[in-house]
Amino acid sequence: MSETRSNQSQAQRITIIGSVIDTILGVLKIVFGMLSHSSALIADGIHSLSDLLTDVLVVWIIKYSHQEPDEEHPWGHARFETIGTVILGCILIAVAGAMAYDSLLTLFRAEVVLLPEWPALVIAAISVFAKEAIFRYTLTVGKRIKSDLIIANAWHSRTDAFSSIVVFFGVAGAMAGIAWLDAVAAVAVALIIAKVGWDLTWKSILELVDTALPEEQTQAYTDVIMQVEGILSVHSFKSRSMGSQSLLEMHLQVAPHLSASEGHYIGDKAVAQLMRKFEDIGHIIFHIDTYDDEEGFDNSTNLPVRTEISGVLWELLDQTGHPELGISRLALYYRRDSVEIELMLLDTPANQQIDMKALEAELERLFKQHSWFRSIRLWQGYQPPKL
Repeated sequence: MSETRSNQSQAQRITIIGSVIDTILGVLKIVFGMLSHSSALIADGIHSLSDLLTDVLVVWIIKYSHQEPDEEHPWGHARFETIGTVILGCILIAVAGAMAYDSLLTLFRAEVVLLPEWPALVIAAISVFAKEAIFRYTLTVGKRIKSDLIIANAWHSRTDAFSSIVVFFGVAGAMAGIAWLDAVAAVAVALIIAKVGWDLTWKSILELVDTALPEEQTQAYTDVIMQVEGILSVHSFKSRSMGSQSLLEMHLQVAPHLSASEGHYIGDKAVAQLMRKFEDIGHIIFHIDTYDDEEGFDNSTNLPVRTEISGVLWELLDQTGHPELGISRLALYYRRDSVEIELMLLDTPANQQIDMKALEAELERLFKQHSWFRSIRLWQGYQPPKL
């Protein structure tokens, strides 16, 4: 079984276990809340049944969020998990609002309120222990499979334990003669639920709008990259999260005289280092630069391309009296606003008769009429490979 399928199976299993417990607790709380005259326990029961709805939602979302990338979703399906978390948070806020509204009506109604009875205390105590147990189990699974949705669902269970504690003391206070304390406890439970719902929703919304990762996290990534030999700087660093994964884009600056293949290999080394060091990284896009293109002035896109430079070179060679110069390779090194030229000359009898220093100086002088020119170097002695 693949790791993805194993994680999906674990997530679904713990969610189903939690849903069974939520169903049992929800029914017990509502039934005994009505029999024991505790509006706080009834409110807590509604909270538990709302957990059942979110558990079903979580199971459904997990099924899709762990699917492999396809043509329609080349980045994968992790955002389904994020959207599910937003929905879960909104459901919690809605449930909290309804609970608070009903409890406040009870507080302000001028009528005699029946005091809660001892069964409400027993059920509240059972709920505290049951929800704390499922919280710890779910959180362990969520961290093991690195699922924000499962971790969020675990903390959702922890709020049930907290709310049951509030209900316990509210019922106990009401039984002691403070009749309104039960309704106040129900409002407190609603506020707890609303806070959790808001936190889940806001965090997921930040992810959906591609909010950057925390600065300390991106700095940790940068520190690892700068340890790779050949990288001079990291800039244009962009980051975002998708579910439990971090997605990165960056520009890596290397020395201007490296070959394209060496520069790309250095970038691959940086990616391998990051993937090895940080398990949360899902995908990295990098661009190799030979200069820092984040600076204000950038004339690089106006520099001539190879065919234009070759044309100018042959015109200038005509002027120097060497139109038949044997050239084996023309290397161009693009700087921020200029181009360096290197000529590798064939080791031929004709080239051996040329004063290379003088020709290099003459070409340097002639090239300077072009604003994009930086320098030129001539190298002699190339022997073509024998076939």
